[in-house]
Amino acid sequence: MKTDVLIIGSGCSGLYCALNLPAEKKITIITKKDVESSDSYLAQGGMCMLKTEEDYDSYFEDTMKAGHYENDKGSVEIMIRSSREVVKDLIALGADFQKDEQGNLEFTREGGHSDKRILFHADVTGREITSKLQAEAEKRENITILEYTTLLDIIEEDNVCYGAVIRHGDSLDGAGEIEKVEADYVVLATGGIGGLYRHSTNFRHLTGDAIAIALNHGITLKDIDYVQIHPTTFYSEKEEDRSFLISESVRGEGAKLYDKNMERFVNELLPRDLLTHEIREQMKKDGTLHVWEDLRTIPREELTSHFPNIIAHCEEAGYDVFKECIPVVPAQHYFMGGIKVDYDSRTSMEQLYAVGETACNGVHGKNRLASNSLLESMVFAKRAAQKMTADFGLVKKNPELIEKKDISGYQQGNLKKSYKEAVKAEIKRAEEMRNV
Repeated sequence: MKTDVLIIGSGCSGLYCALNLPAEKKITIITKKDVESSDSYLAQGGMCMLKTEEDYDSYFEDTMKAGHYENDKGSVEIMIRSSREVVKDLIALGADFQKDEQGNLEFTREGGHSDKRILFHADVTGREITSKLQAEAEKRENITILEYTTLLDIIEEDNVCYGAVIRHGDSLDGAGEIEKVEADYVVLATGGIGGLYRHSTNFRHLTGDAIAIALNHGITLKDIDYVQIHPTTFYSEKEEDRSFLISESVRGEGAKLYDKNMERFVNELLPRDLLTHEIREQMKKDGTLHVWEDLRTIPREELTSHFPNIIAHCEEAGYDVFKECIPVVPAQHYFMGGIKVDYDSRTSMEQLYAVGETACNGVHGKNRLASNSLLESMVFAKRAAQKMTADFGLVKKNPELIEKKDISGYQQGNLKKSYKEAVKAEIKRAEEMRNV
């Protein structure tokens, strides 16, 4: 296969990157499952936006403080300053954010934020944004989306990426046709690593494949041991395939957390890592497997309009949020580390980019501030598209390398397991080094 740009992943970063590339370029997007099985679709709370210049310093400080001041200040500034442009693009594509009676955008607040600056669409903001990006991508004649197609490896020589090896077919069974792809640019947008954890809000097939491939090819990584635990996911005695997120916006709108005696024990708007610590300490003290969250503190009309998806899930599990508290427990949620990239999302390998959760430009530091994920993913995806567009005339090509690449070894079908083990081992190694 030949394409101008090969994008691995169909979340908001991969789709938005594709939409910002030239219409005359052939863009191919591949995704492990169906398009909707990306964590971008699962994002509940919302997306941050710089409302006014008066809020800039506060927004910047909130992001830095949540990240324990390990954030890259340049990345943070780019993200915040670019937020209005991204929102403008999304609205032009039909994204419907909550508005007041006068038609002005409404904002909510989440943990770690000193003000309301988060746009939202009920409690399915990620679905609203990503579905609009998907719809637009499907309209574009130059964009092809291949579902149930897995990245097995990249094809490179002398630290220049010339393409990839992919497999068509459901990635779970290891079967399917193996194919080589020649591309001017490859963009890694494979999402997080939640599939490595027993309890995670992520889809199970997100196992850090791009991280493993980067390890195999000596591509620089950054902060790979910085993994965020979300403090509040719905606790179930049954083994669930994926932990259901109880959005931070719930606490931002007034929900309270209680111990086993139904007594409040913490400031619910602490940054995620600090709140997770407090919840775990309380569970240990109480000898329980969860704490309780009370949504009855939120006015009924607001609760119904803002959080219908959460209400429905709790009801399905046997809890009436209007009459009783719900059990919540921390679970793996987000990956702050990843493949190291610059401000234009370029990796340490030429012609290879990384965007979204699989990339690390340092914007989140040690801990991501709530609702910065969708924004950061799209801001730097657009910058990647702009940089590729400017540099198409400088692309190095090597069709002979693609031709002679032996792909017989990829038929073994054991890559999924080996990739997962490689990423887990590297995270453990990074944790041990940082402790030293």
